[in-house]
Amino acid sequence: PFNFLDGAGKLSGFHIDLARAICAELGIVEKCQIQALPWAELEGALRKGEGEAIIAGIAATPESRATYAFSRSYLQFPARFIMPKGKALTEPIFDKLHGKRVGVISGSAHERMLRDYFNTVQVVPFDRPEDLYADLKAGKVDAAFGDGMRLAFWLGGSDAAGCCRFAGGPYLAPEYLGSGMTIATKADNPALAAAIDYALQEISMKGTFAEFYLRYFPVSFF
Repeated sequence: PFNFLDGAGKLSGFHIDLARAICAELGIVEKCQIQALPWAELEGALRKGEGEAIIAGIAATPESRATYAFSRSYLQFPARFIMPKGKALTEPIFDKLHGKRVGVISGSAHERMLRDYFNTVQVVPFDRPEDLYADLKAGKVDAAFGDGMRLAFWLGGSDAAGCCRFAGGPYLAPEYLGSGMTIATKADNPALAAAIDYALQEISMKGTFAEFYLRYFPVSFF
């Protein structure tokens, strides 16, 4: 949902609408050009001056901060549980999960988080999401734990067929899941990152961000 070509061949998506809204807030619509590039070409394009900002979810880490200045986070991805609708638990959920079989993708940050945060469950690792979903529908696991956005898209799709819903949460844990999506500029251009921060704040306060979120994420992952 972040960027794609629509039926008319026009660049569309959450990031496209957000970038246009930022340009509008900063009064630079006429100068604003949005270009989709392969991930591997983004850093080079910014370095060569072919663009001034990257809106692609580059993680703000100590290493990446040597190359980029970052805006504040505009979208975070919580971990969530999903369970069959008739058995979905509500918060406080920790004690209710005791002994439950919970599926999670093997080797993922979500598996580490599940083992550390919910250490009374029976962790059932899966190599593939489709196998996890199949076992959840078949009742072979009591719940699935993972990325809220991916789970939301599954819940809203035909494969889920209305079987399940979110239970408890959301759970934000930057030490496992990162600090969320930010917009990157050149490290020597913090003023632009600050201007983008201002625009993001205005977009949020006016309700525009919520409008974009509902448009592209019809099943909320929060």
